[in-house]
Amino acid sequence: MYLANLDAATRRHMVDEINRDIAAGALYVSPRLSEVGRQAYPALLLDAAERGDAESLAAELRVRARLNITEISTRNGKTYSKRVPVNAAETMAEGEFNRFYARGVCVRAMEENVGEVIVYRAKQVASPRLQSEAMIGVAVRAAQLLEDLRVNVGVEPALGIPPGPNSGLSVCLPT
Repeated sequence: MYLANLDAATRRHMVDEINRDIAAGALYVSPRLSEVGRQAYPALLLDAAERGDAESLAAELRVRARLNITEISTRNGKTYSKRVPVNAAETMAEGEFNRFYARGVCVRAMEENVGEVIVYRAKQVASPRLQSEAMIGVAVRAAQLLEDLRVNVGVEPALGIPPGPNSGLSVCLPT
């Protein structure tokens, strides 16, 4: 995943945003994390924001029994146990790292009086969704996106940026 503005300034804002959620008790912790994973997750996320990336976070989530082996699911009104997908660590790490990256970029845009961020493809995907393709190049008010990402923790944001897991989209400062 290529995050165009992942530098010291954006990382500083990412860390601030993570700490903001931790202090408010609002940090999203996936139900796919084991108890060990839930305990370690805030520190792992902070470490990735300070000096790593989504891949380093995923690698940390895969070790030391930090992910559950199974999860409960419901289909057609029936509840059953199923295996956690093999790519769960990557999906979770990319999604959450990207959300905090986007929040960091939005704070930075506002700090630099830019006002808007631009949606772009940060990761190539095999079958891009039409909805995702239509968003590429769209300018979004940084303050509006930041508020959306802060409020809609653990669910798809109202603005649809980023538009769900594995979309491959992110935001950057205008060039």
